[in-house]
Amino acid sequence: MRERPASALGRARPVHPHAWLWEPLETDPTFVLRAMFGAKAVYLGGKMVLCCCAGDEPWRGLLVCTDRTRHAALQSDFPALTPHSVLPKWLYLPEAAATFERDAVRLVALARARDPRLGIIPGTRQKKPASPAKTSARPGARPGPARRPSVAQPRRPRSSHP
Repeated sequence: MRERPASALGRARPVHPHAWLWEPLETDPTFVLRAMFGAKAVYLGGKMVLCCCAGDEPWRGLLVCTDRTRHAALQSDFPALTPHSVLPKWLYLPEAAATFERDAVRLVALARARDPRLGIIPGTRQKKPASPAKTSARPGARPGPARRPSVAQPRRPRSSHP
């Protein structure tokens, strides 16, 4: 077992102010909670369904992970939801909304019930291939046979000439 440094002992880890939203989902066997850009992303059944943000506006509230084709249906049930100002593909329930707690609890219940309006399948990030400019030795160089690595020659002893 790895020992913790003395400076870490006795420190209480701060509790996320929206932890009460994902706690009812923790018993779901497919529940996963991941850190995402200073927020906490909630996954159910492999889909990212909610994102709890505790920063400064516009990152203080609940992001509803959905696609734009489902915005109108969700907004008709939750008038306080608006497209997020930075991520407009997702809907945002600001903590400052008068109905935040009531709406957030209802959205969590929809997520638990696997409402088809909620959730996105996160894309896999693939490494981009190197650009041609980075792979050639000099601009405009013609492709040719691969260079052989040079064979190390034995070192000659240094002469002691002045």
